[in-house]
Amino acid sequence: MKILLVEDEELLANNLKKVLESKGYNVNVITDGIQALQYIEENTELIDLVILDISLPGISGITICQRLRRQHIMIPILMLTARGTIRDKVTGLDYGADDYLPKPFSVTELLARIRALLRRPKQFIAKKIKIGDIEIRLENRKVFKHGKEIPLTLKEYELLQFFALHPNQVIDREQIVDKVWDMNFNSFSNVIDVHMANLRKKLQDSDAEKLIETVRGIGYRFNTGET
Repeated sequence: MKILLVEDEELLANNLKKVLESKGYNVNVITDGIQALQYIEENTELIDLVILDISLPGISGITICQRLRRQHIMIPILMLTARGTIRDKVTGLDYGADDYLPKPFSVTELLARIRALLRRPKQFIAKKIKIGDIEIRLENRKVFKHGKEIPLTLKEYELLQFFALHPNQVIDREQIVDKVWDMNFNSFSNVIDVHMANLRKKLQDSDAEKLIETVRGIGYRFNTGET
């Protein structure tokens, strides 16, 4: 099982990494909040659990958790914090954390909570994304608008899913190539533009609606109406 440990206290991070690896877990450590958020967004399928400190350089663990849940990234998150008040615990859980462990804690308790989170069945992972009147069903790779299915090609679906998992972010052409096409694909080809035009047409995305916005000279942005 692959665990991402986001902790800026170097001694604690190294000690936890050693303990977890001795129990058979594959552990990656990141000490900065911004780097952690980017890593999770780009490697969602490679992470089984995030152990997330609240107080981090860059952005806080609370903000990371909030942004991940807004993107429907439902990896289990165990929060660590030196703040042990009920209010802090409720705040963490309200923003999408699955469990909360105040410092200092025993390794035995940490391991028990990790095992409990990793035992959770897969139905805890989001199976659909709903943005406005568009619903993307991840389980069977189908898309609906106003309850009516929209027939998409494989690439059109992969494009839409990629954008929906990164809402309101400017996605450049190189990122699209990396995530939707193979590395040999020519990013300067107009194939991306053709697929985007077809996707917009099928979603009935008029210029006035600007659901999928063209960012000139860079790429595209999937607008949800939220910031």
